[in-house]
Amino acid sequence: MKFLEHAFKEIAIFIVLAVLIVLPIRLFIAQPFVVEGESMHPTFENGDYLIVDELSYHFEAPKRGDVIVFRYPGDPSIFYIKRIIGLPGESIAINHGKVTITKTDGTTLTLDEPYVKAEDASYVTEKHLGAGEYYVLGDNRPNSSDSRVWGDLPENDIVGRPILRLLPPGSLGMWPGAAQDPQ
Repeated sequence: MKFLEHAFKEIAIFIVLAVLIVLPIRLFIAQPFVVEGESMHPTFENGDYLIVDELSYHFEAPKRGDVIVFRYPGDPSIFYIKRIIGLPGESIAINHGKVTITKTDGTTLTLDEPYVKAEDASYVTEKHLGAGEYYVLGDNRPNSSDSRVWGDLPENDIVGRPILRLLPPGSLGMWPGAAQDPQ
């Protein structure tokens, strides 16, 4: 009987310690995210299981080319994954698949986007971003609901960025989707 009491006590201590360690990490540092849909194909596929870093953007600003997970501005209970194209204060022009950025210093940049495999060549728009606003697009542009559809992304809706892809097993890796030359 003494053995059972000791075993239950050890199990209870283990559970309490696990909760005290895991819960803060899950709530404040990292969280799992499962990709749904084809909007980021081929960078991310439907069903990819990611771990999202929620801490970094408290210390540094998101950058152009970063893949981010965020709350959809139209319904904060829905999470999306997209790539940052435009930064606060910039102007974005999209003309038949070519994205041109006018930076806050007035210089212009036409994005080289090797991660885009399917472009929506029929789309034309111009947009100026205010303070704390980002312009995000999916890598699979014809199949993406993004800033072209629902507008700018407020900074406070950004959850974090993927730091680890766990599934599928063959694509395990750190910093999945990171742009090689984010410009």
